[in-house]
Amino acid sequence: MSKSFEKLFEPGQIGKMKLKNRIVMAPMVVNYAGLNGEVTDRMINYYAERAKGGAGLIIIEATEVDYPNGLATAIPPTIHQDRYIAGFSKLAEAIHMYGAKAAVQLHHGGRQAFTMEGQQPVAPSPIPCKVKQQQPRELTIEEIHDLVEKFAKAALRVKRAGFDAVEIHGAHGYIITQFMCPYTNKRVDMYGGTFERRMRFPLEIVQRTRELVGDDFPIIFRISADTFVEGGLTLEDSKRIAKMLEEAGVDAIHVTAAIYETIPKLIEPMRYPEGWKVYLAEEIKKVVNIPVITVGQIRTPELAERIIAEGKADFVALGRQLIADAYWPQKARENRVDDIRRCISCNVGCVGRIFECLPAACTVNAQAGREKEFEIKPIERKKNVMIIGGGPAGMEAARVAALRGHNVTLYEKSETLGGQLNIASIPPGKDKINWYKEYLIGQINKLGVKVKLGIEVTPEVVEKEKPDVVILATGGQPLIPDIPGVDGDNVVTAWDVLNGKVNIANKKVIVAGGGMVGCETALYLAEKGNEVTIVEMLDEIAPDMDFISRMDLLEEIGKANISVRTKLRVDSITKDGIIVMDKKQRRQSIKADIVVLSLGVIPVNKLESMIRNKVPELYVIGDGKQPGKIIDATYDGYLVANMI
Repeated sequence: MSKSFEKLFEPGQIGKMKLKNRIVMAPMVVNYAGLNGEVTDRMINYYAERAKGGAGLIIIEATEVDYPNGLATAIPPTIHQDRYIAGFSKLAEAIHMYGAKAAVQLHHGGRQAFTMEGQQPVAPSPIPCKVKQQQPRELTIEEIHDLVEKFAKAALRVKRAGFDAVEIHGAHGYIITQFMCPYTNKRVDMYGGTFERRMRFPLEIVQRTRELVGDDFPIIFRISADTFVEGGLTLEDSKRIAKMLEEAGVDAIHVTAAIYETIPKLIEPMRYPEGWKVYLAEEIKKVVNIPVITVGQIRTPELAERIIAEGKADFVALGRQLIADAYWPQKARENRVDDIRRCISCNVGCVGRIFECLPAACTVNAQAGREKEFEIKPIERKKNVMIIGGGPAGMEAARVAALRGHNVTLYEKSETLGGQLNIASIPPGKDKINWYKEYLIGQINKLGVKVKLGIEVTPEVVEKEKPDVVILATGGQPLIPDIPGVDGDNVVTAWDVLNGKVNIANKKVIVAGGGMVGCETALYLAEKGNEVTIVEMLDEIAPDMDFISRMDLLEEIGKANISVRTKLRVDSITKDGIIVMDKKQRRQSIKADIVVLSLGVIPVNKLESMIRNKVPELYVIGDGKQPGKIIDATYDGYLVANMI
């Protein structure tokens, strides 16, 4: 074991529960449960893999106590009835098999709940969430008492299922936060009005839970130490809350932040720095004598070690990072830091898919949630594999094919690997994309992939090499529309801007196309002192982004004073700007010095037809097949390389 991370791998303890290290898997919804909330094999495989990867404590995602009310997502697990105990027992056994301890997080969404047709969410007060935009109904006293009992009985089922602890979800703006927070609790009865009365609901849950589970079963309580809304909970409020929870018998405080109205601070997009929330846990730790867990953008063992060594928290929780790499703890313990596949905080596969009612996936880890189906398959016969294109699809294909034992050669016509990752990492706050590029390059080098740069592959090159398999990962290129003036000297593409082919500063610029790339390019140009206008034909900009990253991006666009013009189609480009047409076919001009095109991507795969009948096996992946996102390139590369 590396001495560098000795504090991270010291044993820890929460209540009577002893843990082999200080690494906690944070609860994060993944939509792998069954349609009725039951534990599935997919769920078991997913959590077992994280236990196998070396985490000391696995906390199962938000699990419902009042199903089908108060749901976290479309397909959450539930433990509201005894009949669910058996499934959870299998899950606990699978986690314990690898020496990890297991807990279940208990949840009720309140006004932030996912609702089905005909349902109305409930809350302490009838104040709608500005994100969910559903009118909640105020809970009666009797219903509040009933919920206290439901939380406590669910905790007892968790214990009966063989878990080692329970976590009560009092964070992120869900129902317990709603009671504690003056922003959402306007009651004037015994459950609202003063700080002490707002605390009655969570304290009753803790007290009743303790009565049912006994003194030796650890209770963890998760709080949002700052909700980041005016009139909400502040860090000073949360210090008082933490002390009251400790006095009530809670065994550990899990410190996070924010509610849905401030969701970019809850599940941070890429631009947030590593470990930015640690200060909240550090302050809570100063006022309690029980263990404190910190969470949020912790990506490296070096940072995790520093947090523990400096006494800022007792445990570090990894959420999205353990989706990206289940073996982060093992790799850290073995000092294989360069082999860690860091989460880039894109929110595309995990949170983005969750809010679309889809099962979670991962941009950088195709195996996430498909642990059994996507196991690395042993090869039947070693093949010579020729991969053409060194972007994310090509490099992931090279990594997996080499890992399986094939002889792999990767060709890239430019002098550098990375493909569109090199462009995608340039806009403000997107530099974490380089982490994925560096990981892939490092892995293919370690695995002995032969890399040939600066070579444009022709049919003659393929015939000379005589590969058994060719994988075309030749990517895409910007779509150039057939409109008057598009070939003018004042017209460039977003790719030209981001890859440094053109340098634009202190100009009046129009970005034609308001998708993610167009918006990010606009921010990049605004940072260089340009006066930027985004023109988009749809009703809104950035519809191709997950809603959290989009919410954050729109805020940044506002701060940058970028003008946004929607419902306008570019009709032509002139030396003075562009002519646009609205939905009523009315034309107008918008002046600019430079027009930047960001209107999509088209595949580049001319080689396919030339060599189709010249090689035994031919596959097309990534943007060369169909333009998509990094997650699509990763998936394509993994899938094809694992079947050849």
